[in-house]
Amino acid sequence: MNDNRQGEGRADAGAWIMVSILTLAFTVSFIDRQILNLLVGPLKDAFDLSDTKLSLLQGVAFTSAYILFSGPFGRLADTGNRRGILLLGVALWSAATAFCGLARSYLQLFVARFGVGGAEASLTPAAWSMIADRFPARQVPRAMSIYLMGPYIGSGLALIFGGLLLGLSEGQTFFGLAPWQFVFVMAALPGALVILLLIFFVREPARQSSKGGESEQPMTLSQVMDRFRKERRFYLNFYCGMSGIVISLYAFPAWMPTLLIRKFAASASEVGIQYGVLVLIGGSTGVLSGPIVSRWLERSGRKDALMIVPLFAACGLAALSLLLPFADSYAFVLAIAGLVSFTYSLPTALAASALQLVTPNRMRGMASAVYIFIISVIGLGLAPTIVALITDIGFADEARVGESLAITCCVSALAGLVMLSRARAAYADLLTRNASAA
Repeated sequence: MNDNRQGEGRADAGAWIMVSILTLAFTVSFIDRQILNLLVGPLKDAFDLSDTKLSLLQGVAFTSAYILFSGPFGRLADTGNRRGILLLGVALWSAATAFCGLARSYLQLFVARFGVGGAEASLTPAAWSMIADRFPARQVPRAMSIYLMGPYIGSGLALIFGGLLLGLSEGQTFFGLAPWQFVFVMAALPGALVILLLIFFVREPARQSSKGGESEQPMTLSQVMDRFRKERRFYLNFYCGMSGIVISLYAFPAWMPTLLIRKFAASASEVGIQYGVLVLIGGSTGVLSGPIVSRWLERSGRKDALMIVPLFAACGLAALSLLLPFADSYAFVLAIAGLVSFTYSLPTALAASALQLVTPNRMRGMASAVYIFIISVIGLGLAPTIVALITDIGFADEARVGESLAITCCVSALAGLVMLSRARAAYADLLTRNASAA
């Protein structure tokens, strides 16, 4: 049975149940994705890895698959059953995470991470499209902000519970598994709960037009590409500009635990719990605060409010990154990390909503997939490795990873600021034209 969006009224309880389950799925995906960041030390010891080889597991192994499968999953989200896509994706990435824990070589771990990345590419195109169809336009930013809490809750829980499990299992083995392997296997288990909830509580929403209540016919790939070409002033600048922000989202969680461990001789379990709490609180607060800030801007007459907040975030990330090399205490570094978590999460729901609201229904999956493709290449794929290369080659000193992190995030935020300012102008123009055509 198809669920229908509630016109321009208010979404019903079923819509909020759906978004809650999608948020849980996103949370679990980030636990599986980010748990590796806490295991840098054990993995380096187990497989005799350099920072650069370790960063390939964080970035290239995951991202290459994510990129490869984002397009096909995006197209399927536009033409097929999105709930079915999610069920398949959750099952596959959970299995791949468990296989990470069973790896006996660097190559096996690389292949398992590739599997996690490929399966997780199914989630965002399907989920964003379902949310945009299930909620009235004015409630989409709030629904998106709840869904987009997933990365911050997931990243925080990965660090917190990963740290706790490492502390409890130190010096022990479980069914022949080393502590780091046990952590991977445990991280895979919540996927089963997500699958059950999707089966029993989520239905496929009816597709809605971006300009009214009538369902649109599927767009051909040539029509999709023509839309991208005609509106490239928005799409190109939007995608690249948000990548500048997303670099911090991936670079900080990838290397902040290592920075704290190397610079202050903290234990992995201690860092996991403390930094994990900051990521969870800072990220969740930021993503929920974004719609509040945008509504305030809208009340002051700014119809382009959804694209103004990302500009604020880019400025804040550049400033905070510059502070990092001057932080000379554990508490100071943690404070910067918490503020960064808040700042990079602030615009995420608004940017996702802006993309959905100016994109025709039957190409939303592809628009989301292209977004994921680009930010994955630039953010997830390159960010951890850029930091590692600056550390290994530029400084040739692993103790200077904090400076490498600061350089990477400050430069990317400033580049993002330039691109996002161009995207904001194009977005305002699109809103005006869509209003005239409605």
